[in-house]
Amino acid sequence: MTQDLVTVGMRQMARMRRGVMTAALLAATVTGSLVTGCTAHGRAVDDGRNRQQGHPESQVSSSPSATAGPVLAVKIDNAGAARPQTGLDTADVVYAEQVEGGLSRLMAVFATSLPKAVGPVRSARESDLELLGQFHDPTLAFSGAQHKLLPLIDKAPLRAVSPEEDSDAYFRGGDKAAPHNLFLRPKRLLNSAPGADALTTGFRFGAAPPGGTTEKGHTVRFPAARFAFTWSEQRQRWLVSMDGIPTVTTDGATVAPATVVVQHVKVRQSRFHDFLGSNTPYTETVGSGKAEVLRDGRVFDVDWQRKSATDGTEFTTADGSPMNFAEGQVWVVFTKA
Repeated sequence: MTQDLVTVGMRQMARMRRGVMTAALLAATVTGSLVTGCTAHGRAVDDGRNRQQGHPESQVSSSPSATAGPVLAVKIDNAGAARPQTGLDTADVVYAEQVEGGLSRLMAVFATSLPKAVGPVRSARESDLELLGQFHDPTLAFSGAQHKLLPLIDKAPLRAVSPEEDSDAYFRGGDKAAPHNLFLRPKRLLNSAPGADALTTGFRFGAAPPGGTTEKGHTVRFPAARFAFTWSEQRQRWLVSMDGIPTVTTDGATVAPATVVVQHVKVRQSRFHDFLGSNTPYTETVGSGKAEVLRDGRVFDVDWQRKSATDGTEFTTADGSPMNFAEGQVWVVFTKA
């Protein structure tokens, strides 16, 4: 990132103000004025948000926790040249969103374990700030962002760590060409995994509700990307394929979530463009709508609701009952409603 005196000044200001940022600043991230800046990695103070208590086997709280440590969220490249990825199988939650040109990008969230390496790491998007508001003081690892977006990342209630902020946490791999060869060492950013209490997503885990329809395979299409989930009776998991290619990691592990959520959301244009001039889509994760939940070889039609950026997302069945997920990794694919 090109540095100048204005950027340095803004970085210093961002570091001073991050310590007093609260959840209210998330609204500012989507309305604030655009000025030149760079990311900082100071820690936010406890903003007083308390998680709701529930049965540990049936509910994960929907409000950010002030007691659990921060989750680690990593923006992961999903272009063909970036595959196979590293560490994707150990994430607790994987979000898939649409980016420029109808392609896809992933955000992997780690709470219960930290792999030795994750990547390839790529740039952040404006939508990420709203999505991450559900966590308390999350750490966001990313390779950069559109320069007008950087001040909004500075203001967001999170710890943003790019290679410019902590070069020791990143390294270049030798088997892929740039920019698809940047990897993160998670334990350079977090001393330990914060645990399941940090996953303030609103997801509930437990026995499947009655109903649902047998589903052996489900496909989600973006304009220039495709996700397919095939049920494996042997694994009791959904096997992931992206753009027609089975998803495995660099060490040969099959990526196989226990639950897949296909969440229908509003995808609109943002104020930002990539270097080619293509508009960056904004995925709205606050609101309500329809979703399909895949678990146990069945698909359930559900409703979703997320009241604010500091809340998790509630999923309910037709009779209003909470929709339980299967224990294990969750994939959430945001598709245009």
